[in-house]
Amino acid sequence: MAEGKKLVIVESPTKMRSIQGYLGDGYEVLSSVGHIRDLADKKDIPAADKKAYGKYSIDIDNGFDPYYVVSDRKSKTVAELKRALKSADELLLATDEDREGEAIAWHLLETLKPKVPVKRMVFHEITKDAIQAAVGNTRELDLALVDAQETRRILDRLYGWDVSPVLWYKVKSGLSAGRVQSAATRMIVDRERERMAFVSADYWDVEAAASAGSAFRVRLVRVDGGQLARGTDFDDTGKLKKAVVVLSEEKAQALARAVDAAGTGTVTKVEAKPGTRSPYAPFTTSTLQQEAGRKLSMSAKQAMSVAQRLYEKGYITYMRTDSTALSTQAVQAARSQAVSLYGDSAVPLKPRVYKSKSKNAQEAHEAIRPSGETFRTPASVSSQLDREELRLYDLIWKRTVASQMADAKYETTTVTLSVQAAGQVAEFTASGTVYTFKGFLEAYEEGRDEKRNSQDAAENQSLPAVAVGDELGMSDAEAKGHRTTPKPRYTEASLVKALEEHGIGRPSTFASIIGTVIDRGYATKRGQALVPTWLAFSVVRLLEEHFADLIDYDFTAALEDDLDAIARGEQNRVEWLKEFYFGSEAQVGLRQVVDNLGEIDARALNSTRITDTATLRFGKYGPYLEVADPAHPDEKPRIVNVPEDLAPDELTAEKAQELIDAPVAGDRVLGENPENGKVVVVKDGRFGPYVQENDPVSEDAAVDEATGEVVEQPKKKRGAKKEAAPKPRTASLFRSMSVDTIDLDTALKLLSLPRIVGADPESGEEITAQNGRFGPYLKKGTDSRSLESESQIFDVTLEQALEIYARPKYGAGSRRASSALAEFDADPVSGKPIRIRDGRFGAYVTDGETNVTIPRGQQVQDITFEIAVQMLADKRAKGPAPKRGAAKKTAAKKAPAAKKTAAAKSATKKAPDKKAPAKTDAEKAAARSAAAKKAAATRAANAAAKAKA
Repeated sequence: MAEGKKLVIVESPTKMRSIQGYLGDGYEVLSSVGHIRDLADKKDIPAADKKAYGKYSIDIDNGFDPYYVVSDRKSKTVAELKRALKSADELLLATDEDREGEAIAWHLLETLKPKVPVKRMVFHEITKDAIQAAVGNTRELDLALVDAQETRRILDRLYGWDVSPVLWYKVKSGLSAGRVQSAATRMIVDRERERMAFVSADYWDVEAAASAGSAFRVRLVRVDGGQLARGTDFDDTGKLKKAVVVLSEEKAQALARAVDAAGTGTVTKVEAKPGTRSPYAPFTTSTLQQEAGRKLSMSAKQAMSVAQRLYEKGYITYMRTDSTALSTQAVQAARSQAVSLYGDSAVPLKPRVYKSKSKNAQEAHEAIRPSGETFRTPASVSSQLDREELRLYDLIWKRTVASQMADAKYETTTVTLSVQAAGQVAEFTASGTVYTFKGFLEAYEEGRDEKRNSQDAAENQSLPAVAVGDELGMSDAEAKGHRTTPKPRYTEASLVKALEEHGIGRPSTFASIIGTVIDRGYATKRGQALVPTWLAFSVVRLLEEHFADLIDYDFTAALEDDLDAIARGEQNRVEWLKEFYFGSEAQVGLRQVVDNLGEIDARALNSTRITDTATLRFGKYGPYLEVADPAHPDEKPRIVNVPEDLAPDELTAEKAQELIDAPVAGDRVLGENPENGKVVVVKDGRFGPYVQENDPVSEDAAVDEATGEVVEQPKKKRGAKKEAAPKPRTASLFRSMSVDTIDLDTALKLLSLPRIVGADPESGEEITAQNGRFGPYLKKGTDSRSLESESQIFDVTLEQALEIYARPKYGAGSRRASSALAEFDADPVSGKPIRIRDGRFGAYVTDGETNVTIPRGQQVQDITFEIAVQMLADKRAKGPAPKRGAAKKTAAKKAPAAKKTAAAKSATKKAPDKKAPAKTDAEKAAARSAAAKKAAATRAANAAAKAKA
């Protein structure tokens, strides 16, 4: 770096490249690639500090002082930043302007310890004007925001590390609890509980065709003056909430026949009401996630990922914000674009002003909108953006322009008809809405979430001109039955909305929270709906019974308000943490709750009574029904598997009985193996369907003629202990096979695996084809190669197998390289072309040197060149996995007072003195050494063989 340059540090490599182009040669822009420090793992804390920091990496007795370390994967990044800083004359910390960005900037300051002037540079869009303006309008680091983010991190560590272990021991290992995550899980479970308790009610109405020159549909609303029942008139137990007329099917059909017989109806009322609709405010983080879910079917995580790319490329403003305000320039840009597209009447006389509901100082000061003082239309940027980026940009552009447009004006006309039908007065209505001025609807209309009892909504239609007293023809009357519906399950969009309405969490974290809920197995997606698992029921039940406050919606929202108060400088961080953890007169602390948990009955926790004899239990391998025999209560209950795709609200008493009574699909006899006379059966086990060879069934054994199932005989009394019988031969079914359709020939083929393909003519080694945990593959000695499909196991020839082995196992000549899913230009670091390949563990990005798996929830088509470059850069920054015995990290403790002096306590960890290894350790070390030597010899032999070839 040339002398006299200014060093600018941002979080993202993409952001780095964009800003470097705007600042020119007088600046060097580098990326920290996210956070560089975090709370230490227990193993990374030196022995001298373990007593104070050992449990949480937080000294809870001394101001909740956190112990931070630079992660292994960021040590190289920090070294590069320090080298660049040595020749800089000024440091500009240009991380995002929210709370997390402020914390990243503070960690950079504490780690780099610059000796040159330091300034905080903030901006909410990456355009040339915005970046150059930000350089000239810097500020000091906001320590209140840092305090708030640090408090949040400490709080989440205390919560997670105290509560999660309880879940491991009582529900299932690998689970986690979190301040927002657990509340979100409870919301999903509570909604399913409502659906399970819901009792549907039936009601009927009548629809008919009325004609006055042109026909239109009318619906029965009153009979003899009494209002007809609608879905909203019933509560969740199926009972009426008020006095209304409930028609049975027979009465509705009789009334429909009477209306057709009457043939005419009289117009008794025509009512026209004018109305207006105002445009929606520009996007906040929350509303963007909701609309992207409704209109683009994007998950919250995907929406934020695409928005991040648009921001870093300079197309939109910062995407983490609670504000609905627009700058003066943005308002003018939106109004100008609306006028140019839709005419002068498209905008009101005065600009619209939207006030943010958020009072949080840490949030960005503007809504999400297209960047710049003039907005680029979607058509003008279509060649520069990928499909998902363009779809989201189009949504943001439309919403922003529409927010400054005029109100839509409409008129709703309602016509009421009276029909004399078999001595009863039947009143019908029809409604039609006509927009007299579309206003903002020319540009944008917000999507809607699914609502219950939507069948009752009146159909909008075009109505003819009629007047009171007109006689209209009535025909085609039809009785229609309806059932009340429970509340719809949450989608990601509606869950984000509910979390925001409850004040739980911050919108910027919703995407990661929902992702965690799904990844932990607490919910699955059925279409767009989030369906809770029985595992989530067990977790929520434990938390409700033993951590009631922590999962209470109001308590969780109050925590969020307190954290916001800390961000505004109105609350003391240490005092607040003391009250939360140790408790006070007003509330019980987390420490007290954990220390006084008492006994937790894990079996009861993981049990849900479905019927008097069937109990749903959640075990190691998933949910199952435990069915007791009332006649023999002391006998071991029968186990009945529950289908994985069966939602909790669908497991009714009737469905449970259906599962119990269903014929057993497993143990179906397929026939006899002609080679050994053994009986081949197909079973459906906990790990999937498989076939098995059994000893021949004796002539006395009973076989169910309907299912082919061998009826189990009573076990004989145990006698003298015998030698263990050899295990029967088994083979898993292929994914394309079914327990119900597999035949004997296919089963015998499966049992014959591995199949011998032939011998390698050069080495003489046998090549076999077989199926494994990660799919079909060939094996020759210790060298294995994947096959493309399961059918190849039976079909691949020796010539084809030799051709597969002739290709390099990895690299440009391998099968995967030749069938890349996508290809890009050369990586700027390695200079090699970037490809996306399909690997054993899913699709991954590679440049031939560095591989990085595409995260779950992100599709191959979502990956652009810029994203691929950043993924590879992130992976390189992590470095190789740390070797056993490698030098430890540099650690830094931070005291609260350190911020005021812009200095932090730091401690270089010393390696503990080596002790004489125990005998068992020495034996283990010798074994590892021998294994390493053997591996090295194998590699050398392989290299020599390749050199000869």
